Amino acid sequence: MPLPIYDPATYPALLAGKLAHFEQTFAPLGVANTVAHASTPLHYRLRAEFRIWHDGDRLDYAMFDPEDPKVPITLDTFPPAAESICALMPRLRDRLATSETLRRRLFQADFLATLSGDMLVTLIYHRTLDEGWEIAAREMAAELGIRVIGRSRGQKLVLDRDWVLEEFELNGRQLRYKQVEGSFTQPNGGVNRQMLGWACQQAAGIGGNLVELYCGNGNFTIALAPLFDQVLATEVSKSSVHAAQFNLEANNVGNVAIVRMSSEEFSDALAGREEFTRLKDIDLEPFRHATLFVDPPRSGLDAVTLELARGFDRILYISCNQQTLLENVTALQDTHQIAASAVFDQFPYTHHLECGLLLTRR
Repeated sequence: MPLPIYDPATYPALLAGKLAHFEQTFAPLGVANTVAHASTPLHYRLRAEFRIWHDGDRLDYAMFDPEDPKVPITLDTFPPAAESICALMPRLRDRLATSETLRRRLFQADFLATLSGDMLVTLIYHRTLDEGWEIAAREMAAELGIRVIGRSRGQKLVLDRDWVLEEFELNGRQLRYKQVEGSFTQPNGGVNRQMLGWACQQAAGIGGNLVELYCGNGNFTIALAPLFDQVLATEVSKSSVHAAQFNLEANNVGNVAIVRMSSEEFSDALAGREEFTRLKDIDLEPFRHATLFVDPPRSGLDAVTLELARGFDRILYISCNQQTLLENVTALQDTHQIAASAVFDQFPYTHHLECGLLLTRR
């Protein structure tokens, strides 16, 4: 049973097909001249998860076809994974195989890498991890030059830290991001840089203030903040908020306030329907006529947040789901029009496509 074919020779045609489908889908809304941002055709994923398949003393990485989930597809490497992950995979597998303590009832290995060379591996077990495992894991981590976390049901052993530090250059700035294991991070680092660059290009010259919903660890926040006077960002995940606050300090960004609340709660607060103690030290008035930036989950914007969006002259919308993006933008057609569009191929060789739209008031 073969893995999907990752052939760089086919990649340009596949991306062209996805771009054509996007423009055809959004043509009734006025989309034209969409800019396509390509991925590298191989070694683009900074996150990868593999089951561990045991065959006697041998260990293999394995994936499974949903149509035949009991038969493993074993592999030595994985072409979409970052080169650093591919280089580590055989070394880690062989090292785990030499230790009964480390391989016993090992179920899964998750890799989290960065463009700047940091690497975190999470080993997941079907047994309780003890002091012996920790000693053996520390030895292996030192030998391989990686960070290691051990997980089992109700247990998480962090040997060093449970995050990696990403660093890269954008528009003359060296950006730094704390990316926490188990929290959302952009999987395709190269395309993420292109997304940030496009967002900054659209925001350049607008000025004023920015409201950002679903800010995560501050991925876009850090990049966009210098282009605005003040930024008010919201995020519901506690771990992401903590990472975002770390990233603001690491990047010397001082004009951003981050509030832990949902987009629905913020909508109610800005509309004056409800008051929140989390906003007691923030004057909302300057943000009522700001630019709005959203990068929502696959479900898109809910009805309350859509109504909030109508009050902004400019909306920068990044979406991982064309269907909900289409529904949301269609709902805003009476107040806003599409001024710019772009697609970002985060997941080559799949039908998924990240999309970006700039909406301006009619």
